[in-house]
Parts: sequence; structure tokens; C-alpha cells
Amino acid sequence: MKTSITFLALLLISSFSFGQDINKKIDSIITDNFKKNPEVGISVGFIGNNKEFFTSHGKLNAESQTQIDKNSIFEIASITKILTSNLIAQAVIEHKIKLDDYIDNFLPKAYVLHENLKNKIKISDLASHQSGLPDIDFGKLVALDPQQPINTVTEKTLSVIINSSSELKDYGKYRYSTIGYTLLGLILEKVYGKSYDKIIREKILEPLKMTNTLTKDFYVKNRTTGRNTEGGIQEFIKWNITAPAGLVKSNASDMVKFLKALLDEKTEVGKAGTITEKIFYKDGNRELGLGTNILTDDKNTIYLKSGDSMGQSSIICYNRAKNWGIVILLDQRNSKMRQNLLNTIYDTVLK
Repeated sequence: MKTSITFLALLLISSFSFGQDINKKIDSIITDNFKKNPEVGISVGFIGNNKEFFTSHGKLNAESQTQIDKNSIFEIASITKILTSNLIAQAVIEHKIKLDDYIDNFLPKAYVLHENLKNKIKISDLASHQSGLPDIDFGKLVALDPQQPINTVTEKTLSVIINSSSELKDYGKYRYSTIGYTLLGLILEKVYGKSYDKIIREKILEPLKMTNTLTKDFYVKNRTTGRNTEGGIQEFIKWNITAPAGLVKSNASDMVKFLKALLDEKTEVGKAGTITEKIFYKDGNRELGLGTNILTDDKNTIYLKSGDSMGQSSIICYNRAKNWGIVILLDQRNSKMRQNLLNTIYDTVLK
């Protein structure tokens, strides 16, 4: 018995030391990046074997003395798609929908598919960016209003795009789609008879106690200030019909709660996560689940999703087999920096 207890104690100490070592290495990488780029605020959350770690640098804005921390609010932008696809998977588990159901009967009355498009587009096609549907012209919207580019996008805007489409030029091929995830939000509203806002709150935010994750009314004291690629101040994008595609605001603390639930297959979020992780699209360059990119080498399979608003960048990544997850949030639109940070952390610490 003494031998067993001693062995167990040594094992626990070894595990603790290993976790501490990972945390120190991540902190060192993030600190070094901030020293080189002091104009970019950052907040990082990591979970490994159910142990949480956070590090952050910078201030909420140029006029504030308040430091960014794990509770500071950022735009997670297209990481929202992972939340939406998780809700879709939960609806599958609850037998509300099937992933190979055609979207025809789940759309609001305002959307009328052309005869050529009927019974062709599946729910999984929307979630894996291969529906072939035309998308919102984001570049044109940015030119019209660089601060709030989707401010004028309404249900009528979307229904006109869908209803006037008579062919799917690239069905079955990858093409990133905002409108696809907007339609997934409408499908969720149809099957649950509730708003997307209420659904995401009841099925993810409230059960996981993600009290600082915002879907609207996000002008709170602890929010960061977004900055575009030139360093100019950028407003947080406002909530509207396209919310399921990228308009959620959150922080490192809450996103680690989400990662923790995602890695635990006993939770509803974790059960749904295993569905979103199945490969629904594959070509020579990428593998996609539902709302998530899948990267595999000879030792690891990781799932990740990045997000870029007009003024902030973020990325979330996890390895189910090795039970770790990480989220990186930047207060400036800088996709290269957030990707380089993840690559460095993964290659030198987590791989």
C-alpha cells in the first residue's frame, strides 16, 4: 500500500510540474510577442487536463489604465460558427433535424428556392461551406460603411440573394460562406420555435455559466477597443440577422469554459462536439467538420477555427485525444500574428 501511495503521489507531482512547465512556456511566448508588438493587446486562455491557465497584456484602450485580463471582452467573430454548429449538432442529438436533411422545409416563408435548387442543399452542406449558394458581397459592404459593414443587411437582403439564385455553381466545393451560417441560425429558430439569441443562451451560455459572452448590448465597461490593420479605432460590429455567422463577443475565461465542456463528452456540448468533428468535406488542401477545420499529422488531430472582425482577430484550437485547448484573442485585426502565435505555441509546446 505504501508503494502504491508513493507512486500515486509522484505521478501527481509529475503531472502538476508538467502542466506548470507548459503554462510557463505559453506565457513566455505571449510575453515575448507583446514586447515586440506593444500596440497589440492580447488575452490567452489555455486548458490542459482540466487545469486552466490565463495570460494577458495591454490595456483596454489608449485612454484607460485598466489592464486587459481574462475577463476583457473581445469580438470572437467567426469563432461564433463553432457555437452555431454545436447547436446544430445538439439539434441532431435531440432528433430535431438530420444532417442530411434538405434545407427546403426548414427555411422561413420569405425564402423560396428556385426549382433547380430544390432538394439539393443539405444542412451539412451549409455547415461545411459547400452549399454552392451565393454569398453576401462583404467587400462592397465594407466600401459603403467600413465601421458597420453589415448594418444594412436584413432578411430581405438575404432572401433576395437566395430567391434569385437559379444554380449552384460550385456545389460540393469549399467556399467560405456567411450566408450559409445565417441560414443555419434560421433553421435553428424554425425547429426550436425560439430566437437564435434565446437558443444559444439556453443551450450553451447558461449551462456553461458563460456570463460574459454577449450576443447584444455589448457596450460594457470591460470591453476592449478594436483597431483595424492600420491601427485606427474600429467599432464592434452590431448584432443583426447574420449573428450566427460571427457576431458573438466573449473573453478568454468564457471561451475556456466552452473548451472544457467541448472536451468532456459527458456534457451536451461535448457530445455535440464529437459530431461536428466528423469529416464532411475533404480536398487536397483541407478537411472540414461542421464549422471547424481539421488538421492531422502522424501523431495529432487538432480542431480549430479562426475569427477576424474589422478590428480584432482570434483563434480557438483543441486536441481531444490529448485533452487540451487554447484560445487567443487580439484587440487588433491581425490574422498573421494570431496564426503565428498559435503555430509557435503548438510547435514548441503542445505538439
